Amino acid sequence: MTTAGCLYVVATPIGHLGDVSARMRETLGRVALVAAEDTRHTGQLLRALGVATPMISLHEHNERSRAGELVARMVAGADVALVSDAGTPLVSDPGFLLVRAAIDAGLRVVPVPGPCAVIAALSVAGLPTDRFCFEGFLPPRGAARRARLAALAGETRSLVFYEAPQRIAASLGDLAGCFGGERRAAVARELTKAFETVYHGTLGELAARAAANSDMSRGELVIVVEGAQPAATEQVDIDRVLKVLLASLPASQAAALAARLTGAARNDCYARALELSAAACDHT
Repeated sequence: MTTAGCLYVVATPIGHLGDVSARMRETLGRVALVAAEDTRHTGQLLRALGVATPMISLHEHNERSRAGELVARMVAGADVALVSDAGTPLVSDPGFLLVRAAIDAGLRVVPVPGPCAVIAALSVAGLPTDRFCFEGFLPPRGAARRARLAALAGETRSLVFYEAPQRIAASLGDLAGCFGGERRAAVARELTKAFETVYHGTLGELAARAAANSDMSRGELVIVVEGAQPAATEQVDIDRVLKVLLASLPASQAAALAARLTGAARNDCYARALELSAAACDHT
């Protein structure tokens, strides 16, 4: 009886080849087939790794029809690696339909984790990372983009967007207009590549910089924006929970429990716990 193959979801470098992991290299060299978003792009990577595994294209225009073919090959015993042009597949890249089809067929789907532009940008943005929301690419047209941003203006989690270089100035301007120019943000450009740059500031400052500095509109871009401040009623609820917890627990433990109970960010709860503890001391 033939043992079914596996689907390996393989993260590849977002720029720097030094980010290649031993497991990534081994997997790409061992599988029977690599399903690639762009076989020309992935071919360059495989050649750099000294890997000669056959490839097949899998992109947004053919994924639905190609998924069945790949599942059949795995059912017959072949291992397949799924890769995108850069980073982790399925994160604003093709692959969801294939993964779902493999799961529905009872096949094993194995992650081979590695680079991801979302996580890389969050790690250097200097903004809260305990809770965040990834929104992918904003709509390219101004009216639709502003409508989407208006719906997100009250989101309290940090927000992460991908953006095309030709739209970065317009998108930052719309972000400042919809979220307020004082909201803190960061723009990560060309992460892990030779011209990697991370711009920090308020949305107003970054929008003005993008309008005046053409370098910001070159390369691949990730925007990270701090979440909205909690509504006053939410703050009252957090305060009520924290006051009860602080009667018996230190601030760090009280904040951790308050975050779980209210859904608020742990860092915000801890900062508020310190404020309430200090206020209580002032009144004693």
